Amino acid sequence: MKKLITLILAAAMICGIFSGCGSSEEEAYVPTGDALLMEDDDPASYLAGEVPPQEFSLAYNPDRSMNPLIGYSFNNRVLFSLMYQGLFAIDSKNNPTPILCSSFKSSPSNMIWTFFVEETATFSDGSKVTVDDVIASYEAARVSDYYKGRFIHVDSISVSDEGGVKFSLTTAYENFPLLLDVPIVKAGDTEAANPRGTGPYIFSEGLAGHQLSKVENWWCGNTKIPVRADVIPLVEATSDSGIRDEFEFGDVGLVCTNPLLGSYADYRCDFEMWEVDNGVFLYLGCNVLYSDYFKNSDKLQKALTYAIDRETLNQKNYRGNGKVSTLAVSPMSPYYSESLASNYSYDSMKFLDMISGWTPPPKEEGAKEERKLKLLVNCDDSARLRTARDIAKALTELGIPCGTLEYSGTTHPTYEEVLRAGTYDIYLGQTRLSPNYNLCEFFRLWGNLSAGGLPVQSILDMCTQSLANSGNYYNLLKKIADDGRIVPILFGKYNVYANRGLFDGLAPSRDNAFFYSLGKTMADARIPTDYD
Repeated sequence: MKKLITLILAAAMICGIFSGCGSSEEEAYVPTGDALLMEDDDPASYLAGEVPPQEFSLAYNPDRSMNPLIGYSFNNRVLFSLMYQGLFAIDSKNNPTPILCSSFKSSPSNMIWTFFVEETATFSDGSKVTVDDVIASYEAARVSDYYKGRFIHVDSISVSDEGGVKFSLTTAYENFPLLLDVPIVKAGDTEAANPRGTGPYIFSEGLAGHQLSKVENWWCGNTKIPVRADVIPLVEATSDSGIRDEFEFGDVGLVCTNPLLGSYADYRCDFEMWEVDNGVFLYLGCNVLYSDYFKNSDKLQKALTYAIDRETLNQKNYRGNGKVSTLAVSPMSPYYSESLASNYSYDSMKFLDMISGWTPPPKEEGAKEERKLKLLVNCDDSARLRTARDIAKALTELGIPCGTLEYSGTTHPTYEEVLRAGTYDIYLGQTRLSPNYNLCEFFRLWGNLSAGGLPVQSILDMCTQSLANSGNYYNLLKKIADDGRIVPILFGKYNVYANRGLFDGLAPSRDNAFFYSLGKTMADARIPTDYD
């Protein structure tokens, strides 16, 4: 319970009495709130400069996976940031910092990367972290729905001649460590319900239920992290509004929320809040392979970006919580260019001008009504469904009659089956991009995101060039926006809420609510080579 009591500052009152005897002017008392202490706190400890105890709980989903290699629940992933570590951790500015990696090197082509494991690193049970553990964790991540998208260019993972972990890639990566924050678990635990990790806390059973308990003799010693509690009780998450209520009126001290979800609940108490990029990308895809609207002319696909009023869609359907973008990277990404993005913003007059002279396909044979542009949407997501309907209405008002095709994961056929069949003209898609914003899967033949005939070799080449040198992202993003096969709408984010003043130095990052560093830099860890 967050029960507060007011400490009566007797000494201050006495001083005030005596000072009043020597002054003809009475000074007004200004309350500051500094005297509010937790019940049973000893004010003497504050005067002595001691750090007060840190008491709070965290929400979790007991019915969702507690395996960090496959678990999707962002409530549970908050716990994972205290239970597990990767070779690297990624900070809020998208920079990697070494954790379980003691040192690393890359080949001149940046297609072979070798990482060495910290010799002192141990799991929660005291056993040493080995190269086999690291390889097993990454092999499991390569087939995990949560992580596999970031490893499409990994050809093999093996033990190097020097005893490190060797990644052989099919294309050059300028900053491959950015993808290596995957939690490392014990080799035999990759499919376990609760794998052993190397973080400062373990998932355990207490008298009052499940909890996180501090690991004794943690291998990182006295490394400063935002959490210092010995035990963190866990509260079962029933709903987004239930978690919000536990945060505002109960003991939950930090929550991670996805404000793009229809079930998102607003927070109105006194809190600190951080916005964290999560890579979720909402976009329109054009069926350039099968649709008569795009077969004979690319005018419509190039013009669509100017028909989308992203700000209105964001405010109406996502309460303004999305990050609108005309480019295929989030405005929170270091690759984003504001000046470039401004060239593709909503402009209905420009849209009409660009489709001038374009002839829509004729009515389908035997049809009585006018032909409509068919917009496919997954209706499992209510916010996405509303957005699709608004886009269809806007296009109709601009002279392109449009209707929605609404399918879900349980309809017959399903949304995915219709998407693969190509019986639509455009679709409203949503995916989660990797931390380095790898866009290859949109433009690679048989790529996971290439529905509707999006693949084109010239853009795919620009994608791989951007992975090799991030300075190429500007030209890639311009090419994608000019081409129009995919039309970006907005990106998602996580909102991380914490009780004000509860955590010192809290700096949440993507997939790491309790980010911390061991003080080592990438320059410290990189092994110099003859070609550097």
